[in-house]
Amino acid sequence: MPTFCTYDGTELAYHVMGEGAPLICLPGGAMRAGAYLGDLGGLSGVRQLIVLDLRGTGGSAVPDDISTYRCDRLVEDVEALRRHLGIDRVDLLAHSAAADLASLYAARYPQALRSLILVAPTTRAVGFAFAEREAREAAALRSSEPWYPQALLALEEIWAGRMTRELRSAARPFLYGRWDDAAQAHAASSARQINTEAAHAYYGEGAFDPVATVAALRALPAPVLVLAGEYDGVTTPDRAAELAAICPESEFAVQRGAGHFPWLDDPGAFVRTVTAFLDPDVHSVQAGGIRLAYRVWGDPSAPPVVLAHGRCGDGTTWTTVAERLAARHRVYAFDFRGHGLSDWPGRYSFELFRDDLHAFLEARNLSGATVVGHSMGGAAAYLLAERQPGLIGRLVIEEAPPPFPLDPPRAPAERPTGELDFDWPLVPSTDAQLNEPDPAGRELLGEITAPTLVIGGGPGSQIAQEDLAWMAGRIPGARHVTIDAGHLVHTERPEEFLAALRSFGVG
Repeated sequence: MPTFCTYDGTELAYHVMGEGAPLICLPGGAMRAGAYLGDLGGLSGVRQLIVLDLRGTGGSAVPDDISTYRCDRLVEDVEALRRHLGIDRVDLLAHSAAADLASLYAARYPQALRSLILVAPTTRAVGFAFAEREAREAAALRSSEPWYPQALLALEEIWAGRMTRELRSAARPFLYGRWDDAAQAHAASSARQINTEAAHAYYGEGAFDPVATVAALRALPAPVLVLAGEYDGVTTPDRAAELAAICPESEFAVQRGAGHFPWLDDPGAFVRTVTAFLDPDVHSVQAGGIRLAYRVWGDPSAPPVVLAHGRCGDGTTWTTVAERLAARHRVYAFDFRGHGLSDWPGRYSFELFRDDLHAFLEARNLSGATVVGHSMGGAAAYLLAERQPGLIGRLVIEEAPPPFPLDPPRAPAERPTGELDFDWPLVPSTDAQLNEPDPAGRELLGEITAPTLVIGGGPGSQIAQEDLAWMAGRIPGARHVTIDAGHLVHTERPEEFLAALRSFGVG
């Protein structure tokens, strides 16, 4: 385990996991050894994690002066680690009580911070006191759990100011989205990982100046992600949102089904949210209650084009086309729910994908944009154009499944082995709809008012080309072209695809 000497000569240890650009991680507790963070649900597969053991915890030495455990004095340990690593501007992640430390670091060293991630953050540094009413509401969300009555009794004692180790242990199920074997093992390690003496000193008198900290955070130029667990009563989503609102370049996310340790409750959801935030080419927007990740190219003042990908893909499938369109357009390519870096809520249908597209257009104020949809994305686009005339300026439907029952029906699919970059349940859900589509999808084609181009992939496609021609005939004024490329027209024949767009007035 690597070590370094901080400003007062205390030797501090840190753990290194993964490869890539470094992400410094500060453990909470307060004053809990960093081992409980693990690899943050697999985030080490995306970034190199540098997990600091705060002084007096884990592999780090106990300082000669215990007053240096105070939160504001630990700031200099974080800065010493940055200098030791030789990083000009750091990406910093802090969990729980360490969010107060990270907030003080951001206020004192804003120029050394590239980005800040606050996970299930406490808020004493900004002067937000514990809100018992909100904590009670969060606890009530778990009332159907078998452990709830006993754990609630422990919480009542804690809220009344009678904290003991036994009560803390009895109330621990509230900290986890699932009180399974993994959560219980994680909780059992807590007591031996926390330096109790240091934890008491962490919040010592004089540690915080909320007025000054809030003023500094309001001027913070670095982007900030505040990630809350839906069930977390330590800092509820509403309170976490108030923290995010302080910072001018902030993003706020709530992880569904998660408690105080979201990387344990749903590692995939946690990693997707953090990865999207850390990637400078990816943005996120809350659209219809779903976090949708997207990429953007071109001049913000140029006419907008929105690209909607096909099933089991994501917005990156459009990169070549997007880069070319960006010469004259502002181009957006988003990931539908269940795909790529967007939320994976577990429920899917063509109507929900339609709603994603609708919500994205509204959230980004893109009424009147040209929408280009491939396959599933094309179906979402024409379903939206049927029901919202005037919302879409021009419509391009590339190899979208026509609203006819498949003949023969598609057989039940088997899940591939290994990790997937999409949520498998979307496949059987949409297969069922392909076998028996809603008749309204074809009955309302005549309601589309947007100028429309239908692009087919020719005989190499699994889509019945005569059905695409029929669709084009039903949409008032629609044009129909065929590019002999199979189903993946825009990836297999990008030049011909772009030429078709140009002839349609796009590009």
